[in-house]
Amino acid sequence: MSRKFLMGNEAMGMGALAAGVNCVSGYPGTPSSEVLETVAAGNPGDIHVEWSVNEKAGLEVAAGAAMSGGRALVTMKQVGLNVASDPLMSLAYVGIKGGMVVLVADDPGPISSQTEQDTRTFAMYSKLPCFDPSTVQEAYEMMIEAFSLSEKYSTPVIMRPTTRVCHGYSTVDIADREEYAVHRPDGFVRDPGWVIFPPLAYRAHDMIEPRNEKIGDEFSSGNRNCVVLPDGDRAETGIVSGGISWTYVREAVECDETIKAASPALMKISTPFPFPEKAAVDFLKRVDRVLCVEELDPFIERQLLQICGKYGLGTVIEGKLTHMVRHAGENTRDSVRNDIRRFLGAEEVSRREISLTTEGVPSRPPVLCAGCPHRAAFYSVKVAMKGQKTVFCGDIGCYTLGNAQPLDMVDTCLCMGAGVNQAQGIYHMEPDRKCFAFVGDSTFFASAVTGVMNSVYNGGNMTLVVLDNSTTAMTGHQPHPGTGRTMMGETGHRIDLVKVLEGIGLDAVETADPLNLTEAVETVRRVSDIRGTKAIIFKSPCIARSRNEDRLHVTEDRCKGCRRCVDELGCPALGFTEGKAYIDGSSCNGCGLCSQVCPFGAFASEKEGSL
Repeated sequence: MSRKFLMGNEAMGMGALAAGVNCVSGYPGTPSSEVLETVAAGNPGDIHVEWSVNEKAGLEVAAGAAMSGGRALVTMKQVGLNVASDPLMSLAYVGIKGGMVVLVADDPGPISSQTEQDTRTFAMYSKLPCFDPSTVQEAYEMMIEAFSLSEKYSTPVIMRPTTRVCHGYSTVDIADREEYAVHRPDGFVRDPGWVIFPPLAYRAHDMIEPRNEKIGDEFSSGNRNCVVLPDGDRAETGIVSGGISWTYVREAVECDETIKAASPALMKISTPFPFPEKAAVDFLKRVDRVLCVEELDPFIERQLLQICGKYGLGTVIEGKLTHMVRHAGENTRDSVRNDIRRFLGAEEVSRREISLTTEGVPSRPPVLCAGCPHRAAFYSVKVAMKGQKTVFCGDIGCYTLGNAQPLDMVDTCLCMGAGVNQAQGIYHMEPDRKCFAFVGDSTFFASAVTGVMNSVYNGGNMTLVVLDNSTTAMTGHQPHPGTGRTMMGETGHRIDLVKVLEGIGLDAVETADPLNLTEAVETVRRVSDIRGTKAIIFKSPCIARSRNEDRLHVTEDRCKGCRRCVDELGCPALGFTEGKAYIDGSSCNGCGLCSQVCPFGAFASEKEGSL
C-alpha cells in the first residue's frame, strides 16, 4: 500500500485501476471529468479508454464490455444521466456478466450545472444499487467494492459522488500497481437473455425486487452504514446523514459545545439504495427524534418515514419535509451546524460567530475570457442582425456566457443540443423571425447533429452557428470527434464538420474566421438571407490552447473616450478610466477585435505598431 495526496476524482480513477478495470468510457462533465483522465494517465496499455460522443454512447460501450465479461466503468455528471437513462433503464433488467460501475457525479448548488438532480432518487427509480461516498478515501474503496457487488449480482452499480467529494483533496491509502487485481474478460457468449422482450422484462422485474431486498440486508450488515451511539445505548435525539454532509455533521458534533452536550446518536448512510432497512430499524428504536441531513432530495428522510410506518415506530423524523433543513442548494459546514442547533432548540450561530463567510466578498460572475473567439462570433452576428427580428438560441458550454451584457446574445438555453430544435419551433410559430442556433463543436457531435437533421427533414428555416474552437473547453479541453485525438494516445479519424453538414443536405455551409470582423459580418448577412437550414462555422482556436503572445495597448491621443470598445464587447481586458480606454496587458490575448471596433484607430499592437 502507498499513501498519496489525491483529488476525489483521482482516487476513484485509481480505485478503478486497482479493481482491474478493462474498459472506461464516458462524456466530460464537471465535476466528473478527471476520473476517466486519471485512468487514461495510468493506463498500462491494455485498458480501452475513450471519450464517447455522448453519455448514451458511453454507457452502451461499457454495457457491451461488461456483457463480454469485462469490468467496465462509465463516467458522467448528473445531467448526463438524463442522456444515458434510456439504455440504463433497460440494462437494469437485462443485467451484465462482468462488473459495471456507472459513476454519476452530482452537483449540489448547483455550481456548474443546469439542475440539482439527486442520483440517489434515480437509483431507486432504476432499481440499481447505489454507493454515496463521504470522503476521498471512501470514494477510492467504494469503487473497488462497487465492481465486486456488480459482479456478485450481475447488475450495474451506481457510484454517486458529489462535487465536494469529487474535487476535494485528501491523503489516501491506495494499492501499489503490483497489487492491482487482474481481470481477464472471458468473452461474449450468446444468450437469449441479452435481447430484451416484454416477457423477459417481466421475469427480470420479478427477480430484481427480491434481489434488492437481499442487497439491502447485505448493506445493513456491512460496515459502510455505521452507527455511533452515546453512552447508555439510547438517545433522545439522533442525526442521520450521508455523503459529504456526514463530514459536516461529524465536525458539528465534535466542535460545537451545545451540540456535543446534547450527545445525539448518529447514523451514516453510505449505500442509500437498496436502503439498509434492518440497520435503520435498529437505530430508530433507540432514538425519539431524528434529523436527516442530506443533499439534495429528502431521500433518507422519506425512507425513514416509510420504515416508521411499516414497523409502527413512534420516532419523529425531521428534515427537508418539515422545513428543518432547506430544500435547495448544497450544505456547508455552517449551514449544517445551524440546522442541528435549530433541531435541538438552541439558538442559531450568528454570522459574526462564523469564521469563514463570503460577507464583503465582491460578486464575480463568469465571463468569456479575454480574446475568446466566441465573443467575436457573437458580436459579428449581433452587428449583422442589427434592427432585424431575431432570436438567438444557445446551448451548454463556454458560449452560454454570451447571454451576459453587453453581448446579450443567448435568448434560450435548455440542455445540450436543445437550441437547434428550439430555433425550429420558434420559426414554425413566427415565420418572419430570423432564427439562429449557437452550438459548440463538441456539443454538435454529442447531441446537436440530430436536431440539424430534424430541421432539414421538416423544412426548418434557421441558421446554425457552430463555434468551433477545436476542443471541449468548459470541462477541461477534452478531445472530441472533430479533433481526431483519442484517449488511447492515438490519432484517430477526424470527422469533418463541413462534410457532415453537407452530407445532411444543408442549403449552405460556410466557414469564417470570427476574429476577422468584416468577413464574419458579411458571412452572417449573406448566409442568413438564404432560405432553409444553413450553417456558419466560426473556426478559431480556444485561447487556452493557442495563446497569442502579442498584446495591444491604447494610444491615448487617439482615444476619444467614446467607450464603444468597452460598452459593446465586454472584454475583461478592457477598462475605462479618466475618460480613456485602457488594456490590462496581463489579460490581453491580442485577438485584435477591439481594434476593429474602434472608429478612431486608438489600439496598437506592441509588435507591429498601430492597427
